[in-house]
Amino acid sequence: MKPIKALLILTAALVFSPGCESILDEKPQSQIVPSFFNSPAGVLGGIAGVYNDIRSQWGTEGFTMEMQAGTDEFLTGASGSGPVFNYNGLNGSNFGSAWGIAFQDINTINGVLQYGQSIDVPEATRKQYLAQAKFLRGFWYFYLVQTFGDVPLHTEFITAPSQAASRQPVAEVYELIIKDLTEAAADLPDKPTTPFLGKAATKPVAQLLLAKAYLTRGWLNNTQSDFEQAATLCDDIIANKSNYDLDLWQDYGDAFVPANDYGKETMFVSDHMLDPKYGYYTVGGAAGGGAAQNLTPWFTNWNYPNNSGVNSYKNASGNLVNNGTSGMIRDSYYGRPYQRLRPNSYKWPSGDNAGKNYFLDQAFANRDIDSRYAKTFYDVYISNTSITVSATADHNERGIGFTTKVGVDTAVWLPDYEVVGAPQFVGTRPFKGIVVPPSLWKSDIFPAVKKHMDPSRGANFNDPSTRPCVLYRFADVYLTGAEAYLKAGNAGKAADLINVIRKRAAFRKTNTTAQNEAAAEAMTITAADVTVDFILDERSREFFGEWQRWLDLVRTRSLVRRVKAWNPEAGQYIQDFHMLRPIPQSQIDRVVEGPAFTQNTGY
Repeated sequence: MKPIKALLILTAALVFSPGCESILDEKPQSQIVPSFFNSPAGVLGGIAGVYNDIRSQWGTEGFTMEMQAGTDEFLTGASGSGPVFNYNGLNGSNFGSAWGIAFQDINTINGVLQYGQSIDVPEATRKQYLAQAKFLRGFWYFYLVQTFGDVPLHTEFITAPSQAASRQPVAEVYELIIKDLTEAAADLPDKPTTPFLGKAATKPVAQLLLAKAYLTRGWLNNTQSDFEQAATLCDDIIANKSNYDLDLWQDYGDAFVPANDYGKETMFVSDHMLDPKYGYYTVGGAAGGGAAQNLTPWFTNWNYPNNSGVNSYKNASGNLVNNGTSGMIRDSYYGRPYQRLRPNSYKWPSGDNAGKNYFLDQAFANRDIDSRYAKTFYDVYISNTSITVSATADHNERGIGFTTKVGVDTAVWLPDYEVVGAPQFVGTRPFKGIVVPPSLWKSDIFPAVKKHMDPSRGANFNDPSTRPCVLYRFADVYLTGAEAYLKAGNAGKAADLINVIRKRAAFRKTNTTAQNEAAAEAMTITAADVTVDFILDERSREFFGEWQRWLDLVRTRSLVRRVKAWNPEAGQYIQDFHMLRPIPQSQIDRVVEGPAFTQNTGY
C-alpha cells in the first residue's frame, strides 16, 4: 500500500470522530477546536481528515449515481432506481450526498489555514501543508459551485454554532477557487513528496483543476481570457510532464491495470483498503454501500450468474433460447452484480437519431479502429463453473452433449453486432454459451465496464474494492486543453491535442507496427472536425464511468439538449433548471435565523 494511505488515513481515523456533521448543522459535533491546529500533527491531521472524506463520496453509491445517472451515457440498470436517473421528482430530499461533507471539510481546512501559519516546522514543510489545504478547499468549492451554483462562502474557521446562513454569488466563489488553486500550484511540489505520497495533490494536479475552473467559468460568462488561461495551463503541464513523472501509457488499457493505479498516467486518487483500523470496513463484512467503500466495479455490472445459460442463443425468430442452466457463478474476477447503471444502448425509432443508439452508434461508433470499446467493456465471459448437459436435455436446441471446461469455454458472448443463430465452433471446441447481440441488451444484460474491476481485493468476492478511485488522469489534460482551445477560437490546436488521445486509442498490442501506424492515421482528425459535441463524444470514449459525465454536460451547457437527444428515460422530464442540483432540504431547514436559505429555481 502507498504511504499516503498508511499515514493520512490512519491520522484521519485517529483524530476525527465518525459523528462529525456539516458545519452548518445547528448542533455541530466536530471535536476540532482552534488549539488542535497549533501543532504539526494537528495540521497534518486536518488535511488527512479531508482526504479521508473524499473517500466517503467517490466510489460510493449515492455520489456515483449523482455524477453519472441521468446523462447521455447511462440508463437505469435492473437494480437502479430513483429520480436521479430521470429527474422526475428530483428534489432537496433525495439529492445532495456530498453537501454536508464538503462544508465540514471546508471548515477544517479554514482551521488549517488560519492556525497553521505558525506551527513549528521548516518553512518548506509549512508551505507544502498550507498548499495542500488551499488545493483541498478549492477542490471542494469547485464541486459545490458546479453542482449547486451560489453557495455559502467561508474562509474563516467556525467554532460557534449558528442557525443563520446565506448563499454567495457564483462569481465570488470562483474568485476564491482560482485564488486557492493558483497559490496551491505555486507551492505544491512537482511530484508526490512525503508525507503526501501515493497520488495526492501536486503542482500539475492543482494546475489541471485550475484549468478546469477557468474553463467552466469561461463557459458561464463566455470569457475569452478564461479559455486562454485554461489552455495555457494545460500546455504547461504537457510541456513539463517529464518533471512531473506524468505521461500517457502507450496502450489505453494499461491505464486501468491494477498494477498501474499509481503509475505515470494517474494524477490524483482517493485511496481505499480493507484494513479495519481505518474505520470504514469490518472484517468479513461484504460490500453493501455506505461508509467509504469503493463499490465502483459493481455499479455497471449485470447479473451474469442468473442470465447465462448453456446451449443458448438468439434464434431466427429473434428470441433468446436458454435451457435455464447457468454457466457462470459469482466470482471475484467478474465481480459482484449491482446492475445500477447500464450503457445507453436504446435505439431510437424515429427523430434525428432514428435507428441509432448513443453507445454503439455515436460514442463508440469506430470500434474496428478505436480500441477503447474493447478495453472498457466485457464482451466475453469465460465459464467459471463446470456443467454437464446431455444431448437430449430440455431446451437443448443444438442437440449436442458436453461438459463445460472452466477457464476455457465461453459462457456468454455479447457481440457488438447482430448475430442470428448459434456459433457452432470456436477453434475445435463446440460453442456452449449464449449469444446476446445488441438487440437483446436490456436492464439486466449488457456489456459491463471492466476497467475498474478488482479481481484481487479480498477473500470474499462481495468485499469492496481496494483499488483507488482515480479522479484525474493525464489524458484529461489533453482533452481539457482541447476544449479550452476550441472555445478560445483555435480549433487547429484543439485537434492537435485530441489527436494525441485518439492515436493512443488506435494502438493495440496485437497489431503489427504497420497496422498501428495505419490505425493512428485513420483516427487523425482535422480542425474542421472539432466541435463541442465531438469533444463530448471523445470524453465518453476516454472517461466512460469515471465520475465526469454530469459535470461535462453541465459545463458545456449541453445537459438538457443531449439528454433529450439520447436518453429516453430522462429526456421526457429534464428541464433547463436541472442544470443546477437542488439544495438539500436539511440545509434549508437548519436556517431559522435571519433570511431564509433559498432553494434553486424549479425545485
